[in-house]
Formats: sequence, structure tokens, C-alpha cells
Amino acid sequence: MPQKIATSVLLLGIVTYLLVPLSVTTAGAGEAAQKEACVTSSCHANMGKAAFVHGPAAVGECTGCHTKIGKHKFEPIINPGQQCLECHEKLNTMTVVHAPVRMLECVKCHDPHQSPYKYQLRAEGSNLCFLCHSKAIVSGKYLHGPLGVGGCNACHYAHQSPNRKLLIAEGNSLCFTCHTDKAEAFKDKKYMHAPVKEACINCHSPHSSDYRFTLSANGNMDLCYKCHRDKEKAIASATVPHKGVQTDRKCLACHDPHVSDFPKQLVRQPMDLCMSCHDREYNGANGKIANMSVLLGNGSEKHGPIQEKDCSGCHDAHGSNNFRILLESFPQLFYAPYNADNYKLCFMCHQKTIASVETTTTLTGFRNGDQNLHFVHVNKAVKGRTCRACHDAHATNNPKHVRDGVPFAKWQLPIGFKKSANGGACLPGCHQLFSYDRVKPVLNKQVQGK
Repeated sequence: MPQKIATSVLLLGIVTYLLVPLSVTTAGAGEAAQKEACVTSSCHANMGKAAFVHGPAAVGECTGCHTKIGKHKFEPIINPGQQCLECHEKLNTMTVVHAPVRMLECVKCHDPHQSPYKYQLRAEGSNLCFLCHSKAIVSGKYLHGPLGVGGCNACHYAHQSPNRKLLIAEGNSLCFTCHTDKAEAFKDKKYMHAPVKEACINCHSPHSSDYRFTLSANGNMDLCYKCHRDKEKAIASATVPHKGVQTDRKCLACHDPHVSDFPKQLVRQPMDLCMSCHDREYNGANGKIANMSVLLGNGSEKHGPIQEKDCSGCHDAHGSNNFRILLESFPQLFYAPYNADNYKLCFMCHQKTIASVETTTTLTGFRNGDQNLHFVHVNKAVKGRTCRACHDAHATNNPKHVRDGVPFAKWQLPIGFKKSANGGACLPGCHQLFSYDRVKPVLNKQVQGK
């Protein structure tokens, strides 16, 4: 028993001896470390207190980056970027490298110690970019969505990229990463506007603009004129404007600026587009403009362009210097002295000689034997009957587009046309009953005064 007691006393003494000096030594070492530490109440007091702290600084390993050469003395870091590469991987391996990365100027964007922003950035969002880049790119009235919330990195990589401008994708593919609705709408369309196919930024600014949809000009018309100079000139010089071009939507009233299933980027099939407005009567500068929907619906015999649903075969939808925005000259009156230049519209398709030769067996079916009755009616020095005196250029219920009647001032002058196997007859308000026959010429007796 005494031996056990002695052994216990000895062990207790040894432990007491070891513990007391150890606590004293530890306290002394702590005081020494505090004196030599970089972060004290009087030196670098705020280091490590920001929301995001560089790893070495967070654990007090200042000498991981700073080389000590004396008490409170460190070698200057000549090349901070090279210092970063001792821990961080290289980010200059792609074809396009951000200038600060290429020049190893990491600290232009990152604080090497701490920051209130993620990745120890020197500013947040686009404000970081604007430390170097001009804020002029966001001076427009309308901001591109990502820039509106400071998200430059929605389109650009911060360090490097295989694409120009550090873009995350090339060309329209970049736009489609967000504008998936457009990507879907563009699929399987027959016609794509050339600038769209080439690059969305031909028309849209990727940053900001003074115009809606960040367009580089007013999208209703001015933007179109940047390419379509010929249309700008034609619309400005037209003495007979198309009212459709003068609506609030202007060009967009008829054209889709992106894609379409119809030629010329039209928003509908050409005639359907015209009928979307011309399904009512209008007061025009030269009288009433008919409800074309009703006129065409009631006419069984349709003019060739109408059959092809091509109003632009005769009309210029942008404006013209001719009556009813016609492509070429066409007399708007019942009577006119004959001049071939006055009928350029008709002669775009029809033979010019139809009204200039007295006899023919081939030019027209409107003849009495070989007497050209078009020549008889039209080719007069004073009171030549114009084409519209007998024909409707849209649709009628008579062969050869012959009218039932034609406005003659306030009177609806009847035509009274009847077709026969080899000719026909007319009893209009302007003369007595006359007949014609291509095989057996008719001898019509002129009644005095008619």
C-alpha cells in the first residue's frame, strides 16, 4: 500500500510540473504572436472583416504572398499577377483574352485581400466593368435587359473566350440563349430578313439605345431607310402616297422585320394583306375608293393580277406619282386624246399596237372582220375612250372584264355588252346598238346624231 501511494504522489507531481510551465509558455507565445501578427487593433485592424476574404488573408497566412525581410518589412510585389499564378490556374489559353488577364493585371478587377463582393471583386456587376469601359454604352433611354440589372456576364466571359468580344456564344446564337421565343419563331420560315440572318446587332444595340427594343433608329421606318434608300426616296417623292405607309406602324403595317412565310417579309399573303384594309370604302383625293373586298367578291371574271392575288402587279404599295398609286400612267377620265404614254400601265402586259393599228386578225378579238375596234374607240385625237370607259381592271361578271356600267360624271353610264360566238354587241349610253363579228363583219348603220 505505501508503495502505491508513493507512486501516485510521484505521478501527480510530474503532471503538475508539466502542466504549470506549459500554460505559462503558451500564454507567452500568444503574446509574442499578437505582437508580430499583421492584424492588430492598431495595424490592419479591418483586415479579414469583409464579406469575402482571400483565403490566405482569412487564415492569417500573409507570408503566403508577402515575403518578409525584417521586422514589419516585406519585399514589394513587383508582379501581382505572376504571384496569383502560384496558386491559380492560367486563364489565357483561348483565342480572345481579356486585356487585364493577358497582362496579368488581376488586381485591376480583384482585391487581393478582401471585398464586399463575391470573388473579391472591386465593384459589383457592371460597375466593375465601368472601372475601365465607358459608361456611354448605357447612356440610351432603353437598356438591354442584362445591362439594366448590371449583368454584363450574361453575354461576356470575364477572363477569356473562343469568341470575339469575350462573348459566351457567337452571332445570333448568343441572342437565342435568352430570346428562345425568337429562335422558335424563326424555325421553318420561308423568308428571313437579310440583316437578321447576318446578325441581330445590325438593327439592335446589345447595350442601350434611345429607341424601343434597343434599335439603332426608330423601328417603324427610319431604321428601314438605313438600308432601303431607294424606298426612302420613292416614298418622299411620291405625289400620290399610300395611306398604309402613313399609319403609326408605317413599314411594320405590312412587313415583318424578322421572318415571314411570304415574299418581301409581308405579314400576310399579298392580297390578303391589302384586303385587311381595303374591306371598306374610303374617301380618296380623287373620289371614292371602292370596297375592294365587295367588288372582288361580286365579280366572277377577274383580271390576271387579281387571279394571281398580286395587287402589286398594278399598284405600288409605297406610293406613286400616278393615279391610285399605279405603277405607270393610266388615264383616270372617261375621255382622253390618244397617247401611248398615257397607257403605260396597260402596256406593261398588253401589246402596245392593240390601239395603234387599224386592222388586225391577231392582236385582239374585239374586231369586226379585221377592223380593230380598240383602235376605233381609243385612237382619237380628242375624245378617245380610255380603257376604263369599258373595262374594270379588277373584276366583273362579263367576259374580258367589260363593265356593266361606268361612272360618267354623276351618271352610271351603261355598257350593255352581249357576247356571241364570234363577236358581240353593245348598247351603251354613248351610241346606238352596234354589233361585231370576227368571221362575218357586220355592217352597222350609223343613226344620225349618234
